[in-house]
Amino acid sequence: MNTAATRSIDTISIRPGVNVLSILRHLNYRPWFALAEFVDNSIQSFLMNRAELLRLHGGQFVLRVDIDVEQYDGGRISVRDNAGGIKTEDYSRAFRPAELPPDRTGLAEFGMGMKSAACWFSPTWQVRTSALGETVMRQVNFEIERIVADRIEELQVTETPAEADAHFTEITLLNLHKTLAGRTISKIKEHLSDIYRVYTREGLVVIRFNGEELIYTDPDILVAPEYDENHEPVGDPVEWRLDLDDFDFGQGLRVRGFAALRRTASTKYAGFSLFRRNRLIEGSGDDKYRPQAVFGTPNDFVYQRLFGELHLEGFDVSHTKDGFRWDENEEPFLELLKERLNDTAKPLIRQARNYRARPAKQALKKAAEASSTRTAQSLERHGVAAVESAAADPVHVATARSLSPAGLASRRIVDLEFENRRWRIVLELSDDPAIGEWFEVSEAVLSGEEGGGRELLGLRLSLRHPFMERFVGADGEKLEPLVRVATALGLAEKVSRDGGIAMAGTIRRKLNRILTLALSRR
Repeated sequence: MNTAATRSIDTISIRPGVNVLSILRHLNYRPWFALAEFVDNSIQSFLMNRAELLRLHGGQFVLRVDIDVEQYDGGRISVRDNAGGIKTEDYSRAFRPAELPPDRTGLAEFGMGMKSAACWFSPTWQVRTSALGETVMRQVNFEIERIVADRIEELQVTETPAEADAHFTEITLLNLHKTLAGRTISKIKEHLSDIYRVYTREGLVVIRFNGEELIYTDPDILVAPEYDENHEPVGDPVEWRLDLDDFDFGQGLRVRGFAALRRTASTKYAGFSLFRRNRLIEGSGDDKYRPQAVFGTPNDFVYQRLFGELHLEGFDVSHTKDGFRWDENEEPFLELLKERLNDTAKPLIRQARNYRARPAKQALKKAAEASSTRTAQSLERHGVAAVESAAADPVHVATARSLSPAGLASRRIVDLEFENRRWRIVLELSDDPAIGEWFEVSEAVLSGEEGGGRELLGLRLSLRHPFMERFVGADGEKLEPLVRVATALGLAEKVSRDGGIAMAGTIRRKLNRILTLALSRR
């Protein structure tokens, strides 16, 4: 390692373009892509100094990037790495806006990442760094408002002694323009895990956010027989993954990667992730690349199951590195991709459309036996009393004109046109323990300018009913089918009543009684 005397730097020039620093806060960044600019610099520094770092620390050396966010006192973000630091010969260039690096083949190619991201987050930020093999630690502070107002073109650099084998960079952002909290924090962790998955998979980089290591989890791939157009299985189970050889567009433009089908369908997380230089550019988190020409619409099974990773070479990216510049190449690429995905040996698109998830026959039979046994036991213990009580209920009960006030977990309004009649359906899910009925219905006609004679149908399902608390709880997957069944029951009651069937609500009222007295119990 070269430990020769390090040249002192008193000031750095930030000419030209000082005024541009105040404009950078208005860039169209998303927080995870802004933070990714700092991580890019850390990884690039590590890759450029990797051989020397391995010689110093041994073959087990791993790049560590720590991102810490504090929300009090105006907010604070710090990003610290143990990479090679900013060397003397690169120091001045690193802080000049739009100063292109001599090597643009890595992750730092525009000469703006650190500056633009820092100014987007904060009006006040500082950089501390100690370069590998140099005996000095340097710090420079940016106060954007003062720099612009006073037209400052040089910044003071503070130097203190450091060990030659010390190497790090720490960026601290203060008084944030945008505080990071709640759902934004969750999305940042999710997106950063996605963006750097190649590096973390290979064990080259560890990224921690507020002390939590960010780890990408690969989706489970569907293993199943091929399904025909009648949705019936044909042949033996196979893994539905297809490696994609190079799509060669000429002029140095190439695409490679893999495509597969998710074992569990997801309208949120299916889709492609597009990489360049092993860094994800487009398709992180819940913002996957899903062109309609390949994936169809959100209710298409392809949209919900197809996913993969595509590595693009030779394509330009936006200066914020959150999208590709396809020019005229996207349409022919998608045509080739769609053709490959319907490869006769493993037709992913056809399989996604034809496959239907079904419980295994034995598992379904076992579940059927268990549920029918428990239901029969409940009827044996409580059925007679429940049926007697339901039979004793009066038949001639008028339908309520409105639902009684209640605490609600959810409320939705849907307007429908039906046979030249205008309906307004109000669907309520109540979490009020005072509501005793499992399902309630009300009917009225809305008057006034807003109502305009609409027929109002109120439907309310109680989430605190004993039946719901025992069999559903907070499980959204189990709740939705019951909400749909109850809604169908309410609509069936209304059209039956409108069709001249007397006492159409009788079945609902007796259903409520039997559910309460028998089928909510063991």
